[in-house]
Amino acid sequence: MRFWTSFRRSKTAMIGLIIVILMSGGALLADSIAPFDPIEPHYSDRLVAPGGPYLLGTDELGRDIFSRLLYGARISLVIGLIAQAVSVSIGIVMGLLSGWYGGWVDDVISRFTEIVWAIPGLMFLIVVVTIFEPSALTIFAALGLIAWPGQARLMRGQVLVVKEMEYVAAAQAMGASTARIMFQHILPNAIAPMIVVATLGVAGAILTESTLSFLGLGIKIPNPSWGTMIDIGRNYTTNAWWYAIFPGLAIMITVLGFNFIGDGLRDALDPTQYN
Repeated sequence: MRFWTSFRRSKTAMIGLIIVILMSGGALLADSIAPFDPIEPHYSDRLVAPGGPYLLGTDELGRDIFSRLLYGARISLVIGLIAQAVSVSIGIVMGLLSGWYGGWVDDVISRFTEIVWAIPGLMFLIVVVTIFEPSALTIFAALGLIAWPGQARLMRGQVLVVKEMEYVAAAQAMGASTARIMFQHILPNAIAPMIVVATLGVAGAILTESTLSFLGLGIKIPNPSWGTMIDIGRNYTTNAWWYAIFPGLAIMITVLGFNFIGDGLRDALDPTQYN
């Protein structure tokens, strides 16, 4: 398969894939591989340095950092993936309708897209989580509802190109319904750039969730969140450097992993390289 051959040829893409697989595996198997309960405190072991039974040290309540990172990965990955699923779904529908019908439908959707795009994303998220209870549901719903405009415009551009192809005209001549043409002929041939954008968007969603948690507007304590761990850990940088460093590294490595995959997908799905 040409796609896989091209993708695996990229060393950074394969590194990114390995990173995401390891992070996802750790999150899924956290119940089995985490050595300690991520919430249960051990007051006699507060701020213990990395080593011994505590691989990455402990926090101010004696909770194991490594265990909390594993469970925190669940939150970050779930929010990132679901937020992108929501935004991509909205973007695909809006882009398909706008690009296919054109005219007043295109004008209405384009104006609405521009209005949503003009809303400051972080400010919108802060308002939403302030009004509603901060939770994973609130965060990924808000992220999905604010992140779709760019994807809608990308999809619209792809539809405008694909709908001029001869096989689309042939399907119309044969009496195929609009829905069949959209989902059988246009969408499969316009989806490739959306896959790349969605992969990169997961990294952005993880960063945004961590930012909200860092600001105290994310997942509620005592549930583990990488951003919250950094926020609290920065108060202990002089005597417990590991507290904030390891969650920061987890965010950086995970984001890099998704970015590497996105770059690899972009190159592998580029049709010009097969000409």
